[in-house]
Amino acid sequence: MKIQFENVNFNSRSGPDGFGLKLARRLLDTGHDPLPMQPAWDIQPDVRLTFIQGMNDFKPNVLRLDGIYFNSAQDWERMNEPIKRSYDFADAVIVQSEFDKKLIFKFFGERNNVFVIRNGTDTKIIQKISVAHTNLPREKVWMCASSWRPHKRLLENIELFEKVSSPDSIMLVAGSNAQESAPDYVDHPRISFLGDLPWDSMISYMKASGHFVHLSWLDHCPNVVIDAKVAGCKLHVSEAGGTVELVSSSDLVYRDSSFNLEPLELYNPPKMSLSSYSGLADMKDLRITSCAKSYLEVLRISHESFCTRA
Repeated sequence: MKIQFENVNFNSRSGPDGFGLKLARRLLDTGHDPLPMQPAWDIQPDVRLTFIQGMNDFKPNVLRLDGIYFNSAQDWERMNEPIKRSYDFADAVIVQSEFDKKLIFKFFGERNNVFVIRNGTDTKIIQKISVAHTNLPREKVWMCASSWRPHKRLLENIELFEKVSSPDSIMLVAGSNAQESAPDYVDHPRISFLGDLPWDSMISYMKASGHFVHLSWLDHCPNVVIDAKVAGCKLHVSEAGGTVELVSSSDLVYRDSSFNLEPLELYNPPKMSLSSYSGLADMKDLRITSCAKSYLEVLRISHESFCTRA
């Protein structure tokens, strides 16, 4: 099947683009043909897979959403308008979590053919990446990573580390804007700021870390958490949003304020008590192979249904 990717930059390291590259590689490995947005004039795709929003000029179309705007400090209604048009135009919609499904139904209205497919990562590549050297046992290495903004809660991540880790543990902080988000910890003897890392370098540090902290307020299905879980880290996550859907009984979930699915100041998150409970017992399948299989099923159904109607 020829699958055209819309609004995906395979050279970008953003969350959606990085996942798009993993998905395209897996589709190629299984005999399918992922196409760029402007293929040769004589190539006609069987279906278009649009990330977030598109031009709405090709059928059949499957839209992949990774959340919508609800930050009341922004013009969230205007920002959602092109996404809503793509939502209404699509033959099917893929969302990343049950949290996202509830959020999108509340803001955009319910519709048919909405599928929850959580992101996946390439377990075979992760297995091949070497472990970073930290000179410490894995259980004494903590890590967090993000493009740091207020709702990602870097300060709470560090607070948790200081509260529950042993005195000889260290914390690795990866991602852009980290030092600006936590200036008082730049010279902390047990915290190292790694900067914005290439994906394989980040995986190398994850494989050296026993714990991965992600207390982000109302995240959707963060790829960095999936990578950390597959790399063997114990997860420490917030219960608010979709991240909690990724954990198992070996992980810890931290209590957070409830969210009533209404616009709010996303960059002014509430404080956390850092009290925790164990995640659910069922293990999640976070392999890109399983994720791609679910995507292909939705893409095939959309293509066959469109051909039947045409």
